[in-house]
Amino acid sequence: MTTTGTSVFNLDVNDLIEEAFERCGAELRTGYDFRTARRSLNLLTIEWANRGINLWTIEEGQIPLYPNQAIYALPNDTIDLLDQVTRTNAGQGTTQIDININRISESTYSTIPNKYAQGRPIQVWINRQTAETNSTAATTLAQAVTSSTDATIYLSDVTGLAAAGFVKIGSEIISYSSLTQTGNTAGYISYCGRGQQNTVATTYSAGTSVYVTRPPSINIWPIPNQGSVGNPFYMFVYWRMRRMQDAGTGTRTQDIPFRLVECMVSGLAYRMSMKLPNMDPNRVAALKAQYEEQWLLASQEDRDKAPDRYVPRQMFYR
Repeated sequence: MTTTGTSVFNLDVNDLIEEAFERCGAELRTGYDFRTARRSLNLLTIEWANRGINLWTIEEGQIPLYPNQAIYALPNDTIDLLDQVTRTNAGQGTTQIDININRISESTYSTIPNKYAQGRPIQVWINRQTAETNSTAATTLAQAVTSSTDATIYLSDVTGLAAAGFVKIGSEIISYSSLTQTGNTAGYISYCGRGQQNTVATTYSAGTSVYVTRPPSINIWPIPNQGSVGNPFYMFVYWRMRRMQDAGTGTRTQDIPFRLVECMVSGLAYRMSMKLPNMDPNRVAALKAQYEEQWLLASQEDRDKAPDRYVPRQMFYR
């Protein structure tokens, strides 16, 4: 018997929602039905991120580390970092070395006496912010920024700004590690990291609006003792779990591997059963049980299958 020779079956968002409605014993009829199902689908992907590691959303990234800079932005869709190393001799090919960098908590980072000590970075605090940017300008530039490498930026009003964090000027994201007030409200931010998140560092005229932004970020310690802007000696190399892409308008497939399609349909069917009127409670319970069964199957399959090896450590006391 001749087979099809293809292995491309998938469901776009329209088909996925329609299948979920049918499992509820209902039909997709109106535009509102589609919108409410798409909303539930987006909430479902958030639930999956909270349930554990989704292997298909793991990505590698790199951030060059520079002297006098302690704070660096991560991509806005970062959920968390899974592993990270400090790469020495960055960009030098076969001579580079990856060395483990320990993850510490906010409370541990806060107790470091000198956060500007220099050396090879050995510790990192991961600050999981919301990626929100204020829609209203927090202040304006008191002086022009005349170079794309300026590390000190003067502001007309620093009231309410965090002691360290990020600002957005134009389309550029800038980190800063120190805030100094020079008058009643005026001041400046210093130890600035220009062009964060691959934005372009440029010049700005006095009076340009400055916005507060809160991307997920890392604080490293100690700060690098080698390298220069454009020629880093150290590189922060990480493996992150990113957010799943949004449901979209209906003609695209979901940002999941084919092996999880059944689980997503089951999850959406259960969520829709809680919203559809006149649903039989027994059917809702059955759809929930089916979803949990499919999630268990999917999570057991979507895991790292590398073998674990445990070696006992012997210690001797006199």
